[in-house]
Amino acid sequence: MRMPRIAPLDPVPMLPGLPGWVVSASADSVEAAAFRSGAALAHLEQAIAATDVPLPLWRERLALAAAEKCAAMAGRREGQGALRDALYLTGSGDDPGPAGRVLLQWSRAAARPVSVAHLTHALDGIAAERIALCLDAAGPTPVDRAAQVVEAILTDSPRAEAAALILGDAVLAKAMGGAHLLPLLALRVTTRDLRLRGDDLRLAFHRAIVPAVGQALRLAGELARGAARLRAVVPGLRAKEAGRAVDLFLSRDALAPAALTFMSDRAARRLCERLVSLGGVRELTGRETFRLYGL
Repeated sequence: MRMPRIAPLDPVPMLPGLPGWVVSASADSVEAAAFRSGAALAHLEQAIAATDVPLPLWRERLALAAAEKCAAMAGRREGQGALRDALYLTGSGDDPGPAGRVLLQWSRAAARPVSVAHLTHALDGIAAERIALCLDAAGPTPVDRAAQVVEAILTDSPRAEAAALILGDAVLAKAMGGAHLLPLLALRVTTRDLRLRGDDLRLAFHRAIVPAVGQALRLAGELARGAARLRAVVPGLRAKEAGRAVDLFLSRDALAPAALTFMSDRAARRLCERLVSLGGVRELTGRETFRLYGL
C-alpha cells in the first residue's frame, strides 16, 4: 500500500526565552520591577514578530488558560477540559454555565481587535462609557495603566475579576500599540494580588508580567512547531475541503467535527481521525464520543 505523501517539515525557529537577567534581576521596588516587565514585553514583541506563530490560535489558548485561572478565583474547579466542553459542546444560544461564561468572555475579547464596541459585546454588564474610560487610562508604563484599570473595576465590583483582568489586558495591548488583547495578566496574578491597592498592586502586576511572558513564549513555540507539522501533512489529505479545515485548526483552540459545516458529518469525522493519525492534530478529550480536536 502506498504511503501518503507528507511534505518535508521546514525547520521552525525556536522562540528565544527571556534573557537570564530579566528573569533573575531584583524586583524589590516598583521601578526595578517595571524595568523587568518592560524588557519582558519588548522581548515578547520581537520574538513573535520573527516566528511563524498561529496568532489567533495562540490568543485562544492563552484565553483558555486565563479563563481557568479566573474560574478558580471565583471558586470554580473546572479545568481546561471542562471549560472546553462548556464552550464548544453547548448549543448556540444555550447557557454554557458559570465557568463556560468566563471562557466565553475571554475568547470573545481576544478574538477581535480591541475596541469599545467589541469589549462591550464581550463583557456583559460593563457600560461602553466605562470601557472607553478604561482604554484611555494614563500612567507611566502600560503595566501601570493596566493596574490602575483593574483596581478601579474591582473597587466598584470586587467579584468581577475576569472582567477587570480582561480590561487590564486590553489596556496593556492598546498602550503597547497592539491591535488584539493578549491574555497575560491572569496567567500569573493571584487572588491575593487583586486585593492589593496602589503601589502594592502595581508592584504585583510588574512582577507577574515576567513569568506570564515566559509562559506565553513557551506556548507560542509549541504552537509554531505544531502548525508546521499540520501544514506538512496537508499533501497527504484527500478531502476536498481539507485545506479549509486546516485553516480552522490553525485559528481555533478546539473543534468538534460538527464545526466543519462545509463537510458532511461523516467526512468531517474521518478527516479529524486522519489528521490525528498523521500527527497533525490531537484528540483533546480522551473520549469515544463528543470528541474535540486541536493542535
